[in-house]
Amino acid sequence: MKKILFILFIISGFGLQAQVKSYDWKNMSREKRKEVINSFSPEERKELLKEFRNNMVIDILQVAPEDKTEFTEVYNEYLDNQKKIQNQFDSNFDPEKLNEEEAKVKLQQSFDLGQKLLDNKKKYADKMQTVIPCQKVLKLFQSEGMMREKMNERKPRDGNNKGSKPRQNP
Repeated sequence: MKKILFILFIISGFGLQAQVKSYDWKNMSREKRKEVINSFSPEERKELLKEFRNNMVIDILQVAPEDKTEFTEVYNEYLDNQKKIQNQFDSNFDPEKLNEEEAKVKLQQSFDLGQKLLDNKKKYADKMQTVIPCQKVLKLFQSEGMMREKMNERKPRDGNNKGSKPRQNP
């Protein structure tokens, strides 16, 4: 019985190791990266992108090793709250098809959303300052804007990238 449990433990250990396998992303060819990422489940891709984003932000800000975990927790919490707030606004509408009253309501909703996003940003700026200096929080928000611009440049709109306009946040 102990042998069977030991063998099952070893096999499950190899299975977990295969799932957690780290890749040398920097030295991997673009085609190989694409192949590996395409083999991931949507949830694994989401986690991988989250990990890449966190590592990139930590590198940009040069967060001290002893503060990485705490900063990452606060930063991910901030991003989750921003996403929740953004999801409250339905941006899938044609302004041309709205009557004057509906347009006023949508406009006010976009202003309210912008204010909620700003309030959330202020709240988490205060929280982040307990982990990293104010200068790095400022640099974080600055780099967020640059990353958003880069992503919008690469993001194809309506099936092609030619003539696409960057997406505006409310």
